[in-house]
Amino acid sequence: MFKVKKNEMINKTFRLPLELVQKLQTVAQNKEVSLNNLVIQCCEYALKNLEK
Repeated sequence: MFKVKKNEMINKTFRLPLELVQKLQTVAQNKEVSLNNLVIQCCEYALKNLEK
């Protein structure tokens, strides 16, 4: 059976270097995803691959 899932989200403000944001925007545009989606994926990847 199909179930609609809704991820719980929260708004936070982060200060990022201009050059980093520009690079992220370029990647997001090239991959046709939102900047927000890309940042989420980058953070999840970094946390999964964090040195223990």
